[in-house]
Amino acid sequence: MNYPQRGYCTCTNSRVYLFYMKKYITERQKQLLEIIYNYFQTSGYPPTFEEMREGLQVASNQSVVDLLKKLVDKGYVKRSEAAARGLTLLPLGYETLGRQTMAPFMGVTAGGSPIAAFEITGEWQTLPGGMAKLKDEVFVLRIFGDSMVNAGIDDNDLVLVQSQKYFASGDIVFAQVADSTTVKRFISSDEPPYLYLKPENPNHPLILFKDNIELKGKIISVSKNGQWLTVK
Repeated sequence: MNYPQRGYCTCTNSRVYLFYMKKYITERQKQLLEIIYNYFQTSGYPPTFEEMREGLQVASNQSVVDLLKKLVDKGYVKRSEAAARGLTLLPLGYETLGRQTMAPFMGVTAGGSPIAAFEITGEWQTLPGGMAKLKDEVFVLRIFGDSMVNAGIDDNDLVLVQSQKYFASGDIVFAQVADSTTVKRFISSDEPPYLYLKPENPNHPLILFKDNIELKGKIISVSKNGQWLTVK
C-alpha cells in the first residue's frame, strides 16, 4: 500500500491525514523491518541490537533505537524490554513486506491431563496468508494426549493459539492450570458446575474452575498433514 509523502497530502480530514502519517513507513524503517524478518527466517531468532546495527551499517545503537521505536509505534513490530532478542513481527509488518506470516513454536501442551509446557526457541511455523489479518499475537503448540479427539484435535497435532483476554462459552482454549497447561473447551453455564474446562473425550474428567486456572489463548486452527484447518 502506498502512503502520501509528508507535506503532499491534500486530505481535508485531519484524522485521515494523521492515520496515513502514523502508518507511513520510510525506506530506512522498511530496511530494518526486512533485517528483522530475515533473521527470523534464517535463524529462528530476532536479531540483537548489534546485528541490527551491522545490517543497517550504522555506528551507534541509538540509530537502531530510533528506527525501532518508529516501527513499534506504528504497529509493525512488538518489543519486549525483558529480553535481548525480545522482538515480534506483527501482522502489519508481514503485510508491508509481502511475506508469509510465521508463528513461534512454543512447545508441548496437554490434550489430556494438564502437563508442564516447555519452551522451544528457534523454531517457527509458516502460516497461511489469511493469518496475516490476525491482530493479536499467535503461537504454535504441539498436542500431547487424546482428550480433544472429538473436536478434531488428535495426539501430536499442531494447534495455533491466538492470545486474548476475553472468551466465550464453547471456545477451545489454551489454559494454565497451576503450574501446568492444557487445551480444553471452556464452558460457562447457568447450571452447576457453572465454569469448567471440558475435554472432548468422555474418558477424561472435567476440570472445575479455581483460582489457579487462567485462560491464555484461543485455539483457532489445527494442522493436519501440513494443512491448517479451522477448529470449532
